[in-house]
Amino acid sequence: MNVDHKVQTLDEFTIQQMRDFPHATGELSSLLRDIGLAAKRVNVEVNKAGLVDILGDAGTVNVQGEDVKKLDIYANNQFMGVLKHGISCGGIASEELDDFFPFDDPVSNNSKYVCLFDPLDGSGNIDTNVSIGTIFSVYRRVTPKGAPVQEIDFLQPGRDQVAAGYIVYGSSTMLVYATRRGVNGFTLDPSIGEFTMSHPTIRTPEFGRIYSVNHGNFFQYEEPVKRYITNCQKKDKTNGGPYTQRYIGSMVADVHRNLIKGGIFMYPGTLEKPKGKLRLLYECNPCAFILEVAGGKATDGKQRILDVQPTELHQRSPLFIGSKGMMEELEGCF
Repeated sequence: MNVDHKVQTLDEFTIQQMRDFPHATGELSSLLRDIGLAAKRVNVEVNKAGLVDILGDAGTVNVQGEDVKKLDIYANNQFMGVLKHGISCGGIASEELDDFFPFDDPVSNNSKYVCLFDPLDGSGNIDTNVSIGTIFSVYRRVTPKGAPVQEIDFLQPGRDQVAAGYIVYGSSTMLVYATRRGVNGFTLDPSIGEFTMSHPTIRTPEFGRIYSVNHGNFFQYEEPVKRYITNCQKKDKTNGGPYTQRYIGSMVADVHRNLIKGGIFMYPGTLEKPKGKLRLLYECNPCAFILEVAGGKATDGKQRILDVQPTELHQRSPLFIGSKGMMEELEGCF
């Protein structure tokens, strides 16, 4: 039997990365493999969601005042359970939980990482079979080991992330994660049940042809944003345009497409909601970390997203994120 030695699984890749650092403890590699395991469990339920009674609303509202979907709860429980029973995570914070959750046991209290995640981004699309995803980020705890993690461990600026990533549940299921060494993508091979390397060392193009924004809120946006959107529509072929609008309404899917093809994703504040809708810790910071490592940029319209000091777990922020050249065009409108 011929063995394809070019195929590298997520587990093999994380172990190989650990070998490059002789003093590494392996905790981060273990945590990333735990996240991959939870993602595979969620993927199974996402793929058969139309066949079982886990579609639709769960009848509750999360801390943001949004209706909670049944799959949101399932995904949250899977990631929470896998991380709690692992050896690498001291606690979690989730978009679906009112407060952070410390894993108060001897092993977890001596773990050096905490994890924050949006268990099912774009869940409003669940019932219509549109791509959805999971977003996560990993920080090194700042409180001493040996005791339960505290809120301060989670309220760190995005620049302090040691890893961040997302999983897209779409036509294929893909896990993309970044450390300071680079961004790599793994596609789930259903024949072996493993995430396998498919997109090594991802670099986002400096320019793209796609801008992603909810055009229905155009007159709610501040003038610089409206000016940039208008410029995107006015461009001609001599200056790289006109740009094409693509907006899925699932942040993971929009950001993933623009990461691969080049583009800009915008979720500005509005007159009614000047702070926007996206969560700084669960959505903006991890995606900004990934795009910056891949060569892109991310801001809130005034400053680099990764420099924002969080003050609360469910803090909201405007977000502009994408290819470096397009981001600089946007900044020129402010």
